[in-house]
Amino acid sequence: MILGGNESVTESGGPRATLDDIFRQAAVRHPRAIALLDPRDRMRATDGAPRRLTYAEVDRLATALAARLRGLGLPIDAVVATQLPNTVESVVTMLGILRAGMIVAPLPLLWRKADAVVALGRIGAKALITSTRIGAVSHGDLAVQIASELFAIRQIFAYGSDVPDGVVPLDDLFATDKQEPPPVGRTGNPAAHVAAVTFDVTADGIVPVPRSHAQLIAGGLGPLLEGRIALDTTILSATPVSSFAGMALTLLPWLLSGGTLALHHPFDLAAFTAQRRALHCDALVVPGSLVEPLAEIGDFDDGDLKTVLALWRAPERLAEATPWGGKAALVDVLAFGEIGLTAARRGTDGRFIPLRIGPVGAPRELPDAMRVLEISRGADGMLTLRGPMAPLDTFPPTASGREPHFNVSAEGYVDTGYTCRPDPDGKALTITSPPPGIAGVGGYRFVTRTLDALVAELTADTSLFALPDAFTGQRLAGTAPDRAMVAARLAERGENALIAGAFLPRRSAIAA
Repeated sequence: MILGGNESVTESGGPRATLDDIFRQAAVRHPRAIALLDPRDRMRATDGAPRRLTYAEVDRLATALAARLRGLGLPIDAVVATQLPNTVESVVTMLGILRAGMIVAPLPLLWRKADAVVALGRIGAKALITSTRIGAVSHGDLAVQIASELFAIRQIFAYGSDVPDGVVPLDDLFATDKQEPPPVGRTGNPAAHVAAVTFDVTADGIVPVPRSHAQLIAGGLGPLLEGRIALDTTILSATPVSSFAGMALTLLPWLLSGGTLALHHPFDLAAFTAQRRALHCDALVVPGSLVEPLAEIGDFDDGDLKTVLALWRAPERLAEATPWGGKAALVDVLAFGEIGLTAARRGTDGRFIPLRIGPVGAPRELPDAMRVLEISRGADGMLTLRGPMAPLDTFPPTASGREPHFNVSAEGYVDTGYTCRPDPDGKALTITSPPPGIAGVGGYRFVTRTLDALVAELTADTSLFALPDAFTGQRLAGTAPDRAMVAARLAERGENALIAGAFLPRRSAIAA
C-alpha cells in the first residue's frame, strides 16, 4: 500500500473518488457516447487506422488490460511505465493500470534508453508498455533495450504490428469480451493512494514526482473550471498525458466533464486545423506559444469553439504575450515543471492575469471556491507553492520517512526554482527567470552542466548550446567538425532525441 501525502486528503479522510471511479460514472451515464478519438493522421504517429471508442469500449478495454496485468503476476501498487504516442491507447492504458490497482509512470516521448533506465531504476518499475513504432523510431526494440538494463522489469508489452520477441502484444485486447474487473483491496481512503509518478529534472538530475488521485484531480480543477468546460464537451488536445500538466489539461477535464476527448499527436498545424474543424470542438488544449500563430490565421474564429487552454511551459514568457482578441475564452495555464500549475481566464481586455499571492481557488473569482493551490514568494525571491496539488513526498517512500525531493519550507511551501518579483502593490508576482542551470525545451528539461560533460566526452571542438526559441522557450543547438557523426554517437548512446537532433539540420517542431 503506497499513500500520497496531501494536507487535505489522508488515508481515512477527505474526498474518496479515484480517477477510475470518475470514469466509471461517465461510462454508466452514457455508455454508447464517443469517449476517445484518435488523430486523423494516426499513421504519422504509430501503426493502425484511427480508432473511435465509446465509453463502453474504453471501459471494456481498461478492464481487459487490468486483468492481463494482474494475470501475469504483477501485484497491486506495482509501477507500470508507459511510453506511448498521443493516441487512444495512451488513455486506455492509463485507465487500465489504475483499474488494476497499480501506479502509472508515463515516460516523455523523446526519452531514449539513457534517461529511461535512470528514471525507471529509481522507481522500481515492474513493467513497461509502449507501441512498436512511434514516428520513425522502433519503440518496441527500445523497450527491450531498456528492460535489458533493469532487472526489476518483469514484463514488456506493446501495441502495434511486428512485436519483438519477448514482448507481450496488446492489440488483441481490442477483440476481447467484457470481463469483471480484478479486485483491488484498499484500506483507508483510495483517493490518497499514489496514482501516477511523473519525472522532473532539477540540478540533481531526474526526479520522480508521485501524485495521488486527489492531487491529480486538484490539478485538473483549475483548467476545467476556469475554462467553464461543461458536461459532454468535445476537447481536442495536443498535450500528451506524459506529465502532470498533460494529465491536468487533457485527462482530467475529459474525465470530469464526461465528454469526448480527441487527441492530436504533436504537432502538425494543417492536421490539427482540419481535425478541429471536422469535430466542431468546444475546447482546445495547445501550447501557449502557438496561440498567437493560430489566432493570426483565424483558426479560433468560428461559432463552435468556446475555450482555449494554453499551456505555458516557460511561464516567464507569458508577460510578453499579445493581448487576446478571440471570440473563445483563453485560459493561461502556467506549468512549473512537475511541481504544480496555475490556471487563469483572461479578462475582457485580453491581458493575462498576474499571479496573486495567497490561496488560489477553482474557479478563482468565487469566494467559496475550492482551494487547489497557495502561492507565495520565498525570502530568496523564489516562487513557492503549496496546497492540494503540490507534491511533498519522495518515491518510493524511504525507510527513514518521506523526505521531499524538493526544497520544502517549514510551512509546506515547495520551491519551484523560478525567480519572481512582487508588483508595486505587493499582491501579485511576475515570473522573471526559470530555474538556474536548467535548459527547458518545451516539456523537456536538461541540466546544462550535464550537457557540457556529455559532449566533452565525444570529440574535440564539440559544443552544445541552449538558445532562445519562439515556440519551445529554448532549443538545443550543437556545433562539431562532423555534426552527423556526433548525432549518430549520441543516438547510439541512447541520449534524448533532442540532444542528438541538436547536431542535425533544424526542423520545425514542438517538444510537447
